Amino acid sequence: MERNMAMVYGSLFSPNFTSLPSIKPTRSPLSIGSCFPSIKRRDFPLPGVASVTYPPFNVDYMEREFSGHGVTFDDISGSCVVRMGLENGSLATLMLPSGLITSYKATMWHGGTLELLHTSVSEGESGEAVIQGGVSLAFKCQSDDDNDEASWSPHTWALRDVRGSPQESIQVELVSNNSQDMVEVKHVLTLQQDLLNSDLVISSSKSSSLLLTGSILSHLTVSTPEATYAVGLEGSDFYSRPPFWTNFSIIPPEPRQEKDSKSRKLWGLGAVNDFFSTGVANETKSRPGEPDEEMEGEEEDNIKHLTDKMSRIYTSAPQYFTVMDRGRRNSVVVGREGFNELYMFSPGSSHRWYGKYAYICVGQSALLKPIILGPEGEWRGSQQLHNPNM
Repeated sequence: MERNMAMVYGSLFSPNFTSLPSIKPTRSPLSIGSCFPSIKRRDFPLPGVASVTYPPFNVDYMEREFSGHGVTFDDISGSCVVRMGLENGSLATLMLPSGLITSYKATMWHGGTLELLHTSVSEGESGEAVIQGGVSLAFKCQSDDDNDEASWSPHTWALRDVRGSPQESIQVELVSNNSQDMVEVKHVLTLQQDLLNSDLVISSSKSSSLLLTGSILSHLTVSTPEATYAVGLEGSDFYSRPPFWTNFSIIPPEPRQEKDSKSRKLWGLGAVNDFFSTGVANETKSRPGEPDEEMEGEEEDNIKHLTDKMSRIYTSAPQYFTVMDRGRRNSVVVGREGFNELYMFSPGSSHRWYGKYAYICVGQSALLKPIILGPEGEWRGSQQLHNPNM
């Protein structure tokens, strides 16, 4: 098992990509040192990701049909690993058919690259590698007549197209359809020299309206939440909520969590029917072991310290804000379009530096209020992870 885990880790997070000569960045480096005191750098442990059983994938077909454009394909334990690489050194890795983005290595001002996503590999009950974290799409589509049989979540993704070149940008287009082919979710992942962009297009051919709830969840790796700040959220209204659970979420266990099978009741994709029963999350119950709080407020800090455990949904956050980590001396600018809510989770600072819980989770979301698609309607949304450190 240790050998298999090492193979999965090496394939997903240290891709053997031979880049062409680097292009020197033309932007000035972002100086975080002027804002924060120096902190001794520590070694990174193996990052980690979660697995669901999927049908086999034909990697040979992928190579024949889609190779080139700066994209390569590999078969790892029945999954297809898609690697996108630009000449300036920026890299992104995703898995099919799960659609999980496991790595985004961005070019830094010093000429090297730095991993911006946080993933975790563990051993499942059957000895399989369980991969969690990264960037994932956790959505549920349901008819407004509240018919359970009409609900559907995009879990399995197919590759539709690859475009672009390693000199400028690369686009990988994924698609997922429900069993009746009446709802389609298209995810276009774009890697640019300083940006990883996820564009979503959800279209419905149903004669009735469609309710969409969920989030684009991104686990951003940090040295520790104690050294991490969210910049630009001052004045944003928020609601405190328990963490949002998905197949790929990394959430520290609560004391009573393992003793109660209902611990994921609030947000689990398998239990979103409760969420949809009223269209809002306010009327659902908190997880066991957590207080029943409906706390809401307004963010008072423009440079918010994320050292404490926190799970919030901001309803009036700006389109862009910045996550700054003084431990690794880097930052990520997070942007969104089409979403009215911003989900943010910090596991707190009681965990090991550079360990499994050294991350901040952000989500472009529709959790408190679903997005409504009219009959035969279409909706578009996106998330941007911008690297300002070139």
